[in-house]
Amino acid sequence: MTGKTEKRKKLFAGGLQVLLLAGLLAAASGCGKSVGPSGDSDRKDSTEGFMNGEAEESRGENPADAQGDSRNHGGEEQSDAEWIAANQEETAAVVTDFGLRLLQQCIADGEAAIPESGQETAAGQQGTGNLAVSPLSVLSALNMTANGAGGETLKQMEETFGISVPELSAYLSAWREASGDKKCRLDMANGIWFTEDDSFTVEQDFLDNCADSFGAEARRVPFDDSALREINDWVNENTRGMIPEIVDKIPEDAVMYLVNALAFEGEWEEIYREDQVREGEFTQADGTVRNVEMMYSQEEQYLEDEHASGFLKYYAGRKYAYAALLPEEGTDAAEYLLSLDGEKLRRILTNPVPAHVMAGIPRYESRYGAELGGMLQKMGMEDAFDSSRADFSGIGHSLKGNLCISRVMHKSFIAVDEKGTRAGAATAVEMEAGGALSADEVRFVYLDRPFVYMIIDCEAKVPVFMGIQTQAGQEGYGN
Repeated sequence: MTGKTEKRKKLFAGGLQVLLLAGLLAAASGCGKSVGPSGDSDRKDSTEGFMNGEAEESRGENPADAQGDSRNHGGEEQSDAEWIAANQEETAAVVTDFGLRLLQQCIADGEAAIPESGQETAAGQQGTGNLAVSPLSVLSALNMTANGAGGETLKQMEETFGISVPELSAYLSAWREASGDKKCRLDMANGIWFTEDDSFTVEQDFLDNCADSFGAEARRVPFDDSALREINDWVNENTRGMIPEIVDKIPEDAVMYLVNALAFEGEWEEIYREDQVREGEFTQADGTVRNVEMMYSQEEQYLEDEHASGFLKYYAGRKYAYAALLPEEGTDAAEYLLSLDGEKLRRILTNPVPAHVMAGIPRYESRYGAELGGMLQKMGMEDAFDSSRADFSGIGHSLKGNLCISRVMHKSFIAVDEKGTRAGAATAVEMEAGGALSADEVRFVYLDRPFVYMIIDCEAKVPVFMGIQTQAGQEGYGN
């Protein structure tokens, strides 16, 4: 594709706000830790809805060039719209599958949760705490990192993603470009910070690619407390205060941080009236009952499989929707989620049944944070975290040792109320050295016990945000 695709602000419907922060890379001695926030300019992710829609694509040229751009057929490049139309379904399925696998791994590795300042991690409560991830945020951060990977390291990362780096780069760019909507707001930002230390040399081609493909502005700074404040202030600003901090400290051997932030705001298509919000009860995963404010409405899209029922609730403009799945009585929400695969989940989401759905959603707010490194290794990304085997020579070189990923930090936030939803997520990759309805078609789905939920782009057919709510009220990171 020639030229740069026009940058557009993303607006989402439905009173929902999703914030995503992806990509911290640090390099430490013994492994040459490379930590870096990376951004996308031409890579405007445009995940637009789960039911019907197309995304545009704007790709960056980097390893995509080295490996061959899948959009180049017979020497002729496809336009963004052409490429999206031809590859949307397949790529959206990959993103959905990755997000589901990651969320499932979060359930299995609940001990990795990051507590909010002043709070304790819910140790020993795997599968019982509130969990939420943004597959697009995590993929954005990891994809930026993978643009500097080679050999077996790159191969394993692509196998974990389920798609090649060039194709993922193209898709994320397209999603970013096509995600705009007048009814809602979606903003994505990317940034890179790398150390002034002479022991680390960054590849200019890598920085140029991050600027061209991801819109990431690179900053060379001394890695001291001022850099820590600058990164966190940037995150706080670009997540509109939902994720005030992603980096707790800068290790002595850190060399680079790549960070992605995404913010989503939208109102419900129909804001709840005062008489639709009433006091109710929510039975939590541990069996305790908690008083909550329940919001009641009638929806028109019913979701179901053999073990769960749910609904779609649209945000203004119907480009985005809130999808909820309530496991049948006696079925644990975490167990239900673990039983799903990407194909089954997509089948549920893309085949809603027209019906009158009497729906109830608890007003809730929760935060989640996790170090995803161990989970990603279990998913197949082993070499990237091994100082003796990692190949990130495309990013740069450190006299302290070979560059590898040391940590992948992810934080999320979601708040659902009568006006809409606010949700946010942050991910940091730290690298180190070393039909017509009949009146009787009525379904009742009251989310008064643990449930699975997603914020989906109905046009791009991908989940922007995926979570499991097992506790009511307001919860902090790790709970």
